[in-house]
Amino acid sequence: MKKKSHTKFIHYGKYVAEVDVELLETEDEWSPYLSVDDANKLDDVHKALQRGDLKTATRYGRVFTLTPVSV
Repeated sequence: MKKKSHTKFIHYGKYVAEVDVELLETEDEWSPYLSVDDANKLDDVHKALQRGDLKTATRYGRVFTLTPVSV
C-alpha cells in the first residue's frame, strides 16, 4: 500500500476549507481511498463550516472566504 498526499477542498456557503489528507493506493479496484480518520476529518470540517465555527475548521486546514466577481 502506498500513501500519497492530497489536498481536498470542502465548500459550504461563502467558505471553503483546504484540508490535507492522505490517499491510500492499493491494487484493488476501490483505490485510491481515504483512511477512516481522514474521512472523519473532512466530515468534521464540513460540519464546522455549516455551523459557522471557523475556529474548529481552521484546526484542520486553511479556511477562505469566497467573494463573487462581477464583470
